[in-house]
Amino acid sequence: MTDVRDFQSIFKAYDVRGTVPDQFDDDMAGAIGAAFARFALDEDPTTERVLVARDMRPSGEAMVRRFAQGACSQGVDVVDLGLGSTDLLYFAAGSLGAPGAMFTASHNPAQYNGIKFCLSGARPVGEESGLFTIRDLAAAGVAPAGTPGTVTERDLLAEFADHVRSFVDVSVLKPLKVVADTANGMGGLVVPAVFQALPFDLEVMFGELDGTFPNHPADPIQPENQRDLVARVLEVGADVGLAFDGDADRVFLVDEQGVGLSGSTTTAILADAIVRRHGGGKVVHNLICSKAVAEVVREAGGEPVRSRVGHSFIKAVMAETGAVFGGEHSAHYYFADNFRADSGLIAAVLVLEQICLAGVALSELRKPYERYAASGEINTRVEDTAVVIERVAAAYPDLAQDRLDGLTVDGGDWWFNLRASNTEPLLRLNLEAATPSDVERRVAEVRAHFG
Repeated sequence: MTDVRDFQSIFKAYDVRGTVPDQFDDDMAGAIGAAFARFALDEDPTTERVLVARDMRPSGEAMVRRFAQGACSQGVDVVDLGLGSTDLLYFAAGSLGAPGAMFTASHNPAQYNGIKFCLSGARPVGEESGLFTIRDLAAAGVAPAGTPGTVTERDLLAEFADHVRSFVDVSVLKPLKVVADTANGMGGLVVPAVFQALPFDLEVMFGELDGTFPNHPADPIQPENQRDLVARVLEVGADVGLAFDGDADRVFLVDEQGVGLSGSTTTAILADAIVRRHGGGKVVHNLICSKAVAEVVREAGGEPVRSRVGHSFIKAVMAETGAVFGGEHSAHYYFADNFRADSGLIAAVLVLEQICLAGVALSELRKPYERYAASGEINTRVEDTAVVIERVAAAYPDLAQDRLDGLTVDGGDWWFNLRASNTEPLLRLNLEAATPSDVERRVAEVRAHFG
């Protein structure tokens, strides 16, 4: 029998994640399938089916099969969507009105697998919205209930591609040269499907679906994993480069000069366009995004709303406030018209539309949105994260502080956020100031208080 502690080790703040098979195996996937179906039925007794999709990791197929058996044991049917991106699964949950489970470990190395959950309407399931209830049910074991459900297969790729394209006015698009590095992840399936009906000249790098990631890790937030894309953009004279992560729900952009855009810059570009298109509206941004995001939202006639880091928090705040858009520094972009779910592909086509409308290169388009210098996320291993955070807070008694997510200190022309990792004894420091030299000086100052 699986130990309760085994489930505790793989259930994180936002999803399930672990190495296969030592931390996460097929039996656990089956137990989680039964638990998720039971949780979905408890949330909505009218639930008749559960959706499931998977990325290209070798362990995914067997895990999905066992998950489906577990879910069927609770009397619900399972619709197997096959290979897909995480945003395709969210689209399915929204458009079909059914809870869903996406088997993926996102940007993690090949030996990992995991699950992202949502309820019908693509409503998030995180640490404060049922994820640990699923964990406890799986650990305890859920007895079969009622007549077992059946498994059917369904292909939603074409419908998903139509949905993504509906976010742009195809008539204004121009034949830009676009290079997409899909890192052998699910972008290799969904990106060509979306772009085939758009007037862009698309080149896909590492488009073969291969969960062993033979070319480079599918983690585009790390600059070294964008090197191949940057080189190719410069080599072929592309207008834009797109770097997708393993499950293709995140995208980072590279301009025609080979310079990457931060998640904050892309959030600001998208927020500006969406707020103006809606004639106003609220935009949710996590508290690590650049101050420029809130400034741009106000200038466009919108209202910025700060949130904790993490998709379940962003989506919950969007639902509470009726926000039209949400963005994170980590390149997750959320759209009200996408069931408040994140999509790297929708973000990509919207930025491409803005380039076409502006009639300027991305290197020019980005300039008004980049107003400050940033440290990026700096991780430091410490003995006791809570003690260090309090020590840093005490060092700035005269500056504005809040504890929305970790510690945020605002010095006016500079600010920083200090958060503890959910899984390791690490402190994550993000700092922004007027110039790179100011950032360097302030980072050293803050870290001097770590002890």
